[in-house]
Amino acid sequence: MGKLYVVATPIGNLSDISPRALDTLKSCGLIAAEDTRVTRALLNHFGIDTPCVSNHQHNEENRAAPLVERMLSEDIDVAVVTDAGTPCISDPGCVLVREAAAAGIEVLAVPGPTAMASALSVSGFDTREFAFYGFLPRGRKELREKLIAMKKSGVPVGVVHESPHRVIELVRTISETLPGCRVSASCDLTKLYEKTIRGTAEDVLAMLEANEKAEKGEYCLVLDMADVNLPDEPQMADASLEAQLIEAMMNGSDLREAGDALMARGAKRNDVYRAKTAVQRFLESLYDEEDDDERDD
Repeated sequence: MGKLYVVATPIGNLSDISPRALDTLKSCGLIAAEDTRVTRALLNHFGIDTPCVSNHQHNEENRAAPLVERMLSEDIDVAVVTDAGTPCISDPGCVLVREAAAAGIEVLAVPGPTAMASALSVSGFDTREFAFYGFLPRGRKELREKLIAMKKSGVPVGVVHESPHRVIELVRTISETLPGCRVSASCDLTKLYEKTIRGTAEDVLAMLEANEKAEKGEYCLVLDMADVNLPDEPQMADASLEAQLIEAMMNGSDLREAGDALMARGAKRNDVYRAKTAVQRFLESLYDEEDDDERDD
């Protein structure tokens, strides 16, 4: 029975590929690649002519089972690779691994480069305990909620990926949401212009904003949240939700804004909806009474 090899490939410097990885890519019968063009360029560099088939995030759900069937029927070894780094770590490959394991196929790791481990190693932070989050949400509200959840998890260090075009906004949001957070931001790891900047989130933000080349190269950021102190969460007032809505409207908010503010402070969506409905009906009844009074006059 064939085997499935999860093969790590260089994240920048081609010299980082291991002899075992090269031997595996040469000897296996097929390579399942995230992008066959990228993998073919790597194979050509090392004189390897093993055939490739695509296996990326958009087709892996449908591609995995046929690949496993082929491994079983043809008794061939398959190597799964991504464009750079270790498959299944914020990259495709996990579906194929799951299907192969379920079919009784042995799955073996051929370890090597990964941006996560590289960024951690040069951060200078205490990384005995960390969590990997991959790419964070793009929406500002969702991003802030995720950052707060990361801090509340109790794991002191978090590792995230970010594109060069969004890294400044990410660090700005980190500085606003996690006061006291330290950041190590690595760009172009293992490449010619590899660079890591470290400091408080505010310091790193200033360095990124001052660097005209900041929007080039992929980033891996390590967040040290050990010294972050989140502000105390506001407690819900003793007054009813309806009363709080009316008070907010008297202070200039409309009904929708007042409801959103209540939910931001911890009120449940369904409770706020019922309270908004009650207030709306109350206001409509006042308008109806005013209309009746005008007609009586």
